Amino acid sequence: MRDGSVCSLKRDDNALTAVIEFLSAFTLFLMILTAFLSLAQLQMGSNDPNVDRIDRSAVQGLDRLTSDGGWFVPMGTDGLDYANSTSEWHLHDAVQLDDGRVQTGLVKDGVLDHQRIVALHNVSEENMALGLGLDEGYTLFLSIEVIESQNASRIGLELFSGGTERSTASASSNAHRQFSQEGETLQVIFEVHKGGKKNNDLHLTEIMIRPISSGPEWIEIYNPNDFALSLRGWSLNHTSSSIANNLLLKEGVISGHSTILLTGDSISQDAGNASQVIDLSQDSFLGVGSMNLLTDGRGALSLRYTQIYEAQPYDVMTVEWGGDSGLFTSLGQSLSATRTLDGVGAIWSVEANPTPGDYL
Repeated sequence: MRDGSVCSLKRDDNALTAVIEFLSAFTLFLMILTAFLSLAQLQMGSNDPNVDRIDRSAVQGLDRLTSDGGWFVPMGTDGLDYANSTSEWHLHDAVQLDDGRVQTGLVKDGVLDHQRIVALHNVSEENMALGLGLDEGYTLFLSIEVIESQNASRIGLELFSGGTERSTASASSNAHRQFSQEGETLQVIFEVHKGGKKNNDLHLTEIMIRPISSGPEWIEIYNPNDFALSLRGWSLNHTSSSIANNLLLKEGVISGHSTILLTGDSISQDAGNASQVIDLSQDSFLGVGSMNLLTDGRGALSLRYTQIYEAQPYDVMTVEWGGDSGLFTSLGQSLSATRTLDGVGAIWSVEANPTPGDYL
């Protein structure tokens, strides 16, 4: 009996040892497998399809932007007029490009074409995203910068920088490409974002509320962005002690770093260097001659914007005159924004020599 008990105990010890060795080996296998999967994740990237889609959009968008000179298809009476499409999209102004489909290619003869870079100011971010084939709900940011040059003063020069800020988006990806030309190295960075708040900033810069003789009332608006901005979604609000008048702008586009004029009479309006003049006489918002629609006494004018999917507009900039504002104009004098304050306000003054269309 004693010998049988010893043998049984030895078998139990051997079995326990085998179990422990198996569990140790299995644990080591799991650790190796976990490490392998972690390494594979680092090398291959996330399996999130949304992130993969953004990465692919950034690479494809940059390729379309820097592979050729691009093209433009104007809008015809029955839709896009492909028969009159052209690769010379950069020769069209902002209004024409806004009324069609443009793919903004930037390369001519294997290098970045400076004419096409300048022409980007006539393209809105929405139109660029559409032409490059970005998914709905995606936004973009484009930067073109001189990173090396024989002229030290040009290093760091931004030839173009505009679009939706990355910090406002839930996810983003970017791709870049460098071009060596004319003794310089230019870097193109193209970012694609999921969502994000578009940089829709416009500035009220000068208004005429008391024109002389038969002159028109007018409003000057400046676009400080590199991209063009459509006026759809923008509105004006004029208030005084006796009236409140609102106008929703339904057409028009402002090129990057340029001004437009809204006027009570486009025929007699002095346009200066304005990129566009829009007649508001039929909208009963601006007058001409004896038709005084902007109040001469105490009043306020607000430039407003309504974000997509939002019902209520918000005030982007407001100017007040008369009352406690200290701003009182005589005939032929305008109210001029001498300095803007982060796009949400301005220091206004009375200008004896108005300069419609010549802001900056």
